[in-house]
Parts: sequence; C-alpha cells; structure tokens
Amino acid sequence: MRWAIALAARGLGRTSPNPVVGCVVFDPSGAVAGEGWHARAGGPHAEVVALREAGPRARGGTAVVTLEPCKHTGRTGPCTQALLDAGIARVVVAVPDPNPLAAGGAALLRAAGVEVELGVLTDAASAGNIAWLTAVRTAKPFLTWKFAATLDGRSAAADGTSRWITGPEARADVHRLRSTVDTVMAGVGTILADDSALTVRLPGHDGWQPLRVVVDSAGRTPATARVRDDSAETWIATAAEVGAGPDGRVDLDKLTAALHARGCRSVLLEGGPTLAGAALAAGLVDRVVGYVAPVLLGAGPAALVDAGISSIGEALRLDVTDVTVVGTDVRITGTPRSTITREA
Repeated sequence: MRWAIALAARGLGRTSPNPVVGCVVFDPSGAVAGEGWHARAGGPHAEVVALREAGPRARGGTAVVTLEPCKHTGRTGPCTQALLDAGIARVVVAVPDPNPLAAGGAALLRAAGVEVELGVLTDAASAGNIAWLTAVRTAKPFLTWKFAATLDGRSAAADGTSRWITGPEARADVHRLRSTVDTVMAGVGTILADDSALTVRLPGHDGWQPLRVVVDSAGRTPATARVRDDSAETWIATAAEVGAGPDGRVDLDKLTAALHARGCRSVLLEGGPTLAGAALAAGLVDRVVGYVAPVLLGAGPAALVDAGISSIGEALRLDVTDVTVVGTDVRITGTPRSTITREA
C-alpha cells in the first residue's frame, strides 16, 4: 500500500477534478504483476493501468488500491468491472470513496465473491489525496497558503525589495510544490511588485502547468505581465466578473466556489500578505507552508496582514505536521485547527 500511495502522488495536480489513485497488482504467488496510477482526468484509472500491465497474471491475484474502486461509468468504465473481468480474487483498499456517485465498489466486489479488505493505511492515503477529499466534503478546493519570510516575519525589506529572502533550494522546493497543484493564485499586488510568472520551472519538467489565477479586483494586471504569456492558462479574476464583497474586492468565497465548479481541487496561494489575510479571515486556508530564512530585517512589510485577528486569544493556531531544513532555510507545514474541525 505504501508503494501504491507513492504511485498515486505522481498524478498530483494533473487529475482534477478526479482523485489521485495508485494501484499494485500481485499474482497468486504474491509477486508484483502490474502497477499504475491515474495520470490525468479522462485517462485510464490506476486499476486499469495496473491490470493491463499484469495481463493474465492478475487472475486469482490481489489488487492493492489507495481508493475504493469506482462502480460508475464516466469518461472511463467502472474499475470494479475491470477487476472482475481480470479475475482478481482479493482487493485491499485504503480509503472508502466518499463520492456518492462512485461509492459502493467494495460492496459490489464482495457480492461477486471477491474478498475485500478496507482501511489499510487509511491516514497516509487520505493525506496524499487530501485535496480531492476536501473538495468532495466541502465543495471548495483545498487551499494551501505558501509564504517566504525572514526570521522576524518580514516578506520584504523597508525599500520593498524581496528577491531573494530564501535560498535557491527553497525556491526550487516552491516549484516542486507548484507541480503538485492544479491552480496557483496570487494577488495583483504581487504581480505588480514582482511580475511573477507563477509557473513550474524545474529541470526535466514535462511541461504541464497549473492554472494561474490573479485576484485583481479592479483589473489592474498589465497587458505585458508575465502571467499573460502563453506558457500557462491564466484567469484574471475581477470583482466585476466574480462578485464583490462588502469591501469592493473580489469575494473569495465566490471565487473558490467558481474554481471548484471549474474543476480545480488544489489551490496554492502564493501572495500577497493582504490576500492571504483575507483568505485566512474567511476560513478558506486548509494548510500553511512557510519558508523561514535565517535573516533579520527589522523593518519592512509583514508576511501577513488584515487576517481579522486583534488579540492573542483570537490567534489562529496551527498543528505542525512537518518541519524540514531546505538548504539554508526551514520549511514549516501546518494545518489550522479550525480547518481540521471543518474537515472531520
């Protein structure tokens, strides 16, 4: 199952609005006969890929899969039928499917005489598929706020310069993070200040790019901005198009609902501090990834502003899930406690 989870991760960002899924098929002797993962929406599901590789060796064997096999016909056929046609005798599943349109595959397999075991490494498989699971439960994309700051919480120097707070290893890690989501979002202030491209730029990258979203209430994104080039699809989300909140800015609840309707399931919010504050205040942030540099500035813009917090008692506290040294910097990953309650 751990290998199936690792296989599933290869599809991160590319399968939306579908989940990421990995599958390993063993022959009756217990030898690996095939493996696969869901690589893109509309493409063959993980079970089908693994069964094709296994061929006749699958008959009487075991399929280990990270998500309950589907029983409905969409752009592809039901995986339960593919497993039955292949003669699989046993299916081991990590996570039951919460989607009512696809759930029930385990019961169908059992009714056909297949041995089914549910709940193997459920937590690990759920963590790998958290964006899709969250979107199914809340009808909104899973939103990760990523920021880079100095040790004293500054996102730029007093003169406005911000390149580069973190080192090259941390910046490369951000590109890796971008490669795992289907949407990268930034505010127009970040675009005007940094002219960010918001694309994945990694050695050997396959060219796939997430949707770029610029939250631009008044439509100030210049025609010459890098986000308007043809390297990736871009949506300049204005208040006139999406809808305005009481402050006249883009209504973030309506924006995330529109992204969900568009098929987006995982959003990486990269800036700036005002947009991040608004997203946190609205309860839209599901995960925080902070890159902290061992640098002190003493003055300059803060990494976060206007989050709706006025006292220490109102502080949004995180449950830290990972702390990793990346080059000369530290990456801290945490989940807002209120988000954990909402997803439970």
